[in-house]
Amino acid sequence: MQNARIRPAPYTALVTNLIFPLHERVKQHRSVAVRKQLEESQYWPEERLRDLQLQRLRRLLARAGTSVPYFRDLFAQIGFDPARDVRSLDDLARLPLMDKSVIRANVDRLKADDAVGLARFNTGGSSGEPLIFYIGKERVSHDVAAKWRATRWWNVDIGDPEIVVWGSPIELGAQDRVRALRDLLLRTHLLPAFEMSAAKLDGFVARIRAHKPRMLFGYPSALSHIARHARARGQRMDDLGIRVAFVTSERLYDEQRTQISDTFGCPVANGYGGRDAGFIAHQCPEGGMHITAEDIVVEILDPDGKPVPRGQAGEIVVTHLATGDFPFIRYRTGDIGVLGTEQCNCGRGLPLLQEIQGRSTDFLVAQDGTVMHGLALVYILRDLPQVQAFKIVQESLDLTHVQVVLAAPLDAQAFGKLQGQIERGFKARLGAGVVVEVMQVAEIAPEKSGKFRYVVSKVATGSVVA
Repeated sequence: MQNARIRPAPYTALVTNLIFPLHERVKQHRSVAVRKQLEESQYWPEERLRDLQLQRLRRLLARAGTSVPYFRDLFAQIGFDPARDVRSLDDLARLPLMDKSVIRANVDRLKADDAVGLARFNTGGSSGEPLIFYIGKERVSHDVAAKWRATRWWNVDIGDPEIVVWGSPIELGAQDRVRALRDLLLRTHLLPAFEMSAAKLDGFVARIRAHKPRMLFGYPSALSHIARHARARGQRMDDLGIRVAFVTSERLYDEQRTQISDTFGCPVANGYGGRDAGFIAHQCPEGGMHITAEDIVVEILDPDGKPVPRGQAGEIVVTHLATGDFPFIRYRTGDIGVLGTEQCNCGRGLPLLQEIQGRSTDFLVAQDGTVMHGLALVYILRDLPQVQAFKIVQESLDLTHVQVVLAAPLDAQAFGKLQGQIERGFKARLGAGVVVEVMQVAEIAPEKSGKFRYVVSKVATGSVVA
């Protein structure tokens, strides 16, 4: 069933219907028209959506085979003809998978010969090695429209006051006068996620109260960090009229959802995607994680690259149908997920991601080869009241480092006892021969992007399906 929309405030309506459409027209984006199309197609039955995907897939592959040097050569090498060989979405399996190494080795040859106005982007990645790629205006239009549609599911819109807690240097380095004016007009206020000292957090809480946002947007770790700080300071935050907190770019843990929701007095809407893979899925008020099926084909594959049935876990592989200028075709996200088997109660025909289990690097490998999710160790630490924050780094099958921030100072004897508890718990899961080094730190340092990663494994987990 569709949610009854709250009538927007006059200024929000002005932004939604005039200011932002003018902004997009100046940038030669079709976001407004695409969003209107998406709001109609979201209620189509899944079979009709698959027909649309097939039509768009054929167009994408046809252009890739004629205009993109990398795919032109690949199709010739494997004898693939999009006009002849694509009869269903299953025919995507005829093509090899694409990963970051392919893009790094072919970044210029992945640009379409007829592409104009490409924008250069990069992601830092957990390894710190940047992935450089390009995005055209069609892709931007569709990504903006997909996010915009999902925003409106929650009775907020572009122009409603918004606080964005983000850490990407792309966003934070673009604060020129034009960007500042745009943010002022759209009532968007940006807080840098990689500056999380106590003094900075005091300022963040004050600025959120002053801005009185209708929506929050940011990393779940950053928003929960701010929420926890506000609680510690005895500062109430649930009286501001915030309608929803959108989180993305990291795994959302249950306790983070609870922390954010309870502190800010609003529901938490999970989003899944990336700057490279696109806006893949977003949660609706009924709880379903809806795939942006009009723009993205999602495959769930086992370690051998074979599709797994709905309801079973595998690697999430995406084909973005609006990337003709720089195609992402069968792109490996490195994430583990499960396709849903049921339809959401909201009535949308968009298929569901039933579960997003995290990145393959969020999984750990025991000495005997057993693969487990990082939560197996996370829960050990979260059950210890002495531990306020932590980070687990599996350096090898034989060595795991654990950084802990203490809730209160401990003497040497008490800290030694805590170390013993952690070591015993970890060894019980990873193996008795594993060296577990527990180190006390003043704070957990975020990644360069501002994200916090609780579990990092440097051990290959090639057979991970969880």
